[in-house]
Amino acid sequence: MEITFKLNGQPQTVNVDGDTPLVWVIRDVLNLKGTKYGCGKAACGACTINIDGNAIRSCSYAVKYADGKDILTIEGLEESHPVKQAWTEHIVPQCGYCQPGFMMATNALLNRNSNPSDEDIDNNIVNVCRCATYYRMRKAIHRASELTNQNA
Repeated sequence: MEITFKLNGQPQTVNVDGDTPLVWVIRDVLNLKGTKYGCGKAACGACTINIDGNAIRSCSYAVKYADGKDILTIEGLEESHPVKQAWTEHIVPQCGYCQPGFMMATNALLNRNSNPSDEDIDNNIVNVCRCATYYRMRKAIHRASELTNQNA
């Protein structure tokens, strides 16, 4: 099945089985390795990307639903992006495996709510980190909010 979408601002066309999880198309067909595979059940969030501005778990999202969509992966966030800056400032990653998913979930949250409360963060950033860097992530999300609002 031929599927066309924008990936990190660039038009892409893939010819794959439409039921293939989007994570595998991104990683194996388009060779972008920043999006991680974790559980395969949309529970952990390691595979989180943004589709039309929303945080989506790509392991359970069939590529056929991506047709005509605007997809953003961790590679699409510039190094100067407020989320990446905040993650670096607060030295968030420990092992780092889950962090691209957290960063993409944060990006989607900040696109909807540029000044999230702790409750907003708790209700929207529901990914899992085995290293338990949640405290540093919360600080980084608030910092990314500050940077986002400074740049607005």
